[in-house]
Amino acid sequence: MREETIQLDHGSGGRAMHALVERVFARAFANDFLQELNDSAILPPASGRLAMTTDSYVVDPIVFPGGDIGSLAVHGTVNDLAVSGARPLYLTAGFVLEEGLPMAVLDRIVSSMAEAAREASVLIVAGDTKVVPRGKADKIFINTAGIGVVRDDVRLGGGNARPGDVVLINGTIGDHGMAVLCRREGIAMESEILSDSASLNHLIEAMLGAFPGIHVLRDPTRGGVATTLNEIACQSGVGIRLHEEALPVREDVAGVCELLGLDPLYVANEGKVLAVVPAESADVVLEAMRRSPRGRDACRIGEVVAEEPGRVFLRTRIGGHRLLDMLRGEQLPRIC
Repeated sequence: MREETIQLDHGSGGRAMHALVERVFARAFANDFLQELNDSAILPPASGRLAMTTDSYVVDPIVFPGGDIGSLAVHGTVNDLAVSGARPLYLTAGFVLEEGLPMAVLDRIVSSMAEAAREASVLIVAGDTKVVPRGKADKIFINTAGIGVVRDDVRLGGGNARPGDVVLINGTIGDHGMAVLCRREGIAMESEILSDSASLNHLIEAMLGAFPGIHVLRDPTRGGVATTLNEIACQSGVGIRLHEEALPVREDVAGVCELLGLDPLYVANEGKVLAVVPAESADVVLEAMRRSPRGRDACRIGEVVAEEPGRVFLRTRIGGHRLLDMLRGEQLPRIC
């Protein structure tokens, strides 16, 4: 009879762990590299520059409106590669499981990861599983690492922004952070806020196909849009000015933020990309974004200026200016 919850021997390296790996992980992530079940995945040589990244996911709750920790882990790592200009190829997945985690929950999360990987056209080729006693973790933590290939004609970098460039975004701000927070705190809304968690590699591929000379791409995750643009402003030694009337924020997201005293510009996103593009090419990139399902609501939100290098400002609807500093402290813990 199959166990209904994770037990300590599922991480022992013995029969139970092998059965778990074969029944859950190998079945869901099935591919030619993983099914060898060796200590390493032996991959074919890749032509071009390689990009590699890693991230860990500890979101609470592990299932939230619009996603779960499994799909989030794939989306986050795919996006870290994509905003570097890479075409994601392979992922690894490491799991820390708490004793007592329902097997049905693990099945759901692993299935979600597998579906997210298929949508992003990446393979999960290696993994690891550890089990810790009750109370020593919070249900499940996931680490993912990824490898991709960067096109020769793409030279993205946070230090590439130049005065006169335009700042674009592919849609609304703050959806993921508010979706997670509302579920965690039991905040009821007339219409549920859904996370924007999604892989952006196909959208970014279309953007770079339209104009390979994009200066900067970044996904504004923890710290939100304001912190991410501060990073770019500091790296490039430029100022960035946002226009309040151009910022796309859902009415319900803005409402919850106002209720809780939060600024949507500092709330995490998991399916958004900021693009810094030469002004003369902005329309071409915008058009390419809007043709993609992940970029239908793309718009301009600001520009790069020579004044106030290293700083980000918001021009308000009444014509004033407000400094947008980097996020200080932890506004929303465990949202990714």
